[in-house]
Amino acid sequence: MVNLQGKTALVTGSTSGIGLGIAQALGQAGANIVLNGFGDVDAALATIRATGAQAVHHAADMRHGGEIEAMMTMARERFGGIDILVNNAGIQHVAQVEDFPVDKWDDILAINLTSSFHTTRLALPGMRASNWGRIVNIASVHGLVGSAGKAAYVAAKHGLVGLTKVTALETAATGVTCNAICPGFVLTPLVAAQIDAIAKRDAITREAAQARLLSDKQPSGQFVTPEQLGNLVLMLCSPFGDKVRGAAWAMDGGWTAQ
Repeated sequence: MVNLQGKTALVTGSTSGIGLGIAQALGQAGANIVLNGFGDVDAALATIRATGAQAVHHAADMRHGGEIEAMMTMARERFGGIDILVNNAGIQHVAQVEDFPVDKWDDILAINLTSSFHTTRLALPGMRASNWGRIVNIASVHGLVGSAGKAAYVAAKHGLVGLTKVTALETAATGVTCNAICPGFVLTPLVAAQIDAIAKRDAITREAAQARLLSDKQPSGQFVTPEQLGNLVLMLCSPFGDKVRGAAWAMDGGWTAQ
């Protein structure tokens, strides 16, 4: 068991899906939780508080540095500092490069990459002062490989893996670690919508559509779960993770093994 009593974790994009699963795991380990996102805030807070953890929410729009600064300030004032930073916020848009809307490109780069720079630069001074901290960037299998139609997402996630490596090198002689996790398909509401679209398009059952989606990329034929990702984050926050630095840890059912 990982004991995070007295620690505070900020998880961006955490009112549903992967982020909420990670926040729940951290709360179960005893950490105070700062949630962020535009989902069902009351339900997310109730989920975290059911673990016995203290939890608050900040509605920072991760496109805007000023709002990120306000969120980080609130976290420090409420809990005294940020010990664990999980950069999870992300959005997606699919289009060919020549057709990619410029505003979508800008938003994806801002939320999926630049926001992590802002949270990291603001969290690091306190982590250095206490000589302990964990930064976990939720990248993607698309931080390691490409897929057609996902130029902005792939560029941002590759950039996030690069930011992870630099941050890890700059903190290598301290008690602060920085790593990336690169999930494959996770059954989030976004992926569920993709399954429904395949089923409708191909006039097949939802189960067949799910198998078709996974078989194209993920050899295991099974989704990664938010709970599995949460447990990997817990490992990185434990003493077992002390020397895991700058890793881009694939949890992808064999996607990148091909």
